[in-house]
Amino acid sequence: MRINGTLINYYFHCKRQCYLHGNRINLEDNSEAVKTGKAIHEEKAEHYHNVEIALENIRIDRLTKEYLTEIKKSDADEEACKWQLLYYLLILKQKGINRKGRIEFIEKNKSNKRVETFELTEDYENQLEKVIDDIHVLLMQEEIPEVIHKKHCKKCAYYEYCYI
Repeated sequence: MRINGTLINYYFHCKRQCYLHGNRINLEDNSEAVKTGKAIHEEKAEHYHNVEIALENIRIDRLTKEYLTEIKKSDADEEACKWQLLYYLLILKQKGINRKGRIEFIEKNKSNKRVETFELTEDYENQLEKVIDDIHVLLMQEEIPEVIHKKHCKKCAYYEYCYI
């Protein structure tokens, strides 16, 4: 399977989720959290140009002359979001497009959004290459990774698969 931003995000969030999604076990269509995230993207698309750009196997939320911007409904797993953004920056760089990265966290019960910015460094590139290799190995495993038993599991689209 070709690596995409979702797999990068899931790899940092939960190896089991990454494995299941990467092996085409998709339970996200019934997830309220996923539906909320899609609704936020649709709402933002009404106010901006250059929204939701598909490039090969990635979908970029917004691209301007200076920034590639990802919009997230929560900062619950900022690390996973950061690596997804860095992966998108790497794909753009491989196409000859250099940008800085921004993540806009839109909390549903907060009036202010929070923005984090990142730049793709050589160190990040090297780490991403290792992560991509690790994801390929993970997806080829015969055994499904163990359940991680974290607080955020209750909101996961795969909760019923893992716990019921």
